Amino acid sequence: MNSLFDLSGKLALVTGSSQGIGYALADGLAQHGAAIVLNGRNPDKLDAAAEALRAKGFEVTAIPFDVTENQVTEDAIARIEREIGPIDVLVNNAGMQFRTPLEDFPGDRWEQLLKTNISSVFYVSQAVARRMIKRRCGKIINIASVQSELARPGIAPYTATKGALRNLTRGMCTDWAQYGIQVNAIAPGYFKTPLNQALIDNPDFSTWLVNRTPARRWGEVQELIGAAVFLASDASSFVNGHTLYVDGGITACL
Repeated sequence: MNSLFDLSGKLALVTGSSQGIGYALADGLAQHGAAIVLNGRNPDKLDAAAEALRAKGFEVTAIPFDVTENQVTEDAIARIEREIGPIDVLVNNAGMQFRTPLEDFPGDRWEQLLKTNISSVFYVSQAVARRMIKRRCGKIINIASVQSELARPGIAPYTATKGALRNLTRGMCTDWAQYGIQVNAIAPGYFKTPLNQALIDNPDFSTWLVNRTPARRWGEVQELIGAAVFLASDASSFVNGHTLYVDGGITACL
């Protein structure tokens, strides 16, 4: 049974992986045998993350590039495939958040959210999928959110991008499953990450969240690894277009 989850010989590209969820998922995939390509826009943070994973004995390459730029992304994917190897697993984790009342939400921030949370997934997935199609196999995992399904005050544009990502996952499945590619999403609930630090530090919000979540706590990023390994491995060979909520039950109840 363990062979179902074995990623030995696979190459995984994880975007936005210098910290937080992306780093945890890269670590988890490496633990199960995958070679890892880390991506981010800050070369120093990316190198530090790569060194930390290499210290554990993992095979890791750091490739900084801006996933919100289409041609830059295409060139980077071509370089990875040429110099490192074919990408077997793509994890689209790069994302951002900005909180303010919707009536005051700046237009430039709206555009930035769209580029970072949606356009980047389209650009990277398209560049990788063109090559996966030729090989007739591949795994794409998009990192969605409970905000793919729910909304909270002050983050309507973020909610819009994550809802779009859920349906983009379905669309990618619809077009690419015929080529042996599985495209699924993981939708985390509230996890202790740098992106959520302001909420973690807010005692009122943390109290609300603990009371609202059936598990009665924040999630730890390591608790996302099992879902990622499942969707990256042969264990999910007939799972496609699915969004897997890892949220302590928050989407299951009122």
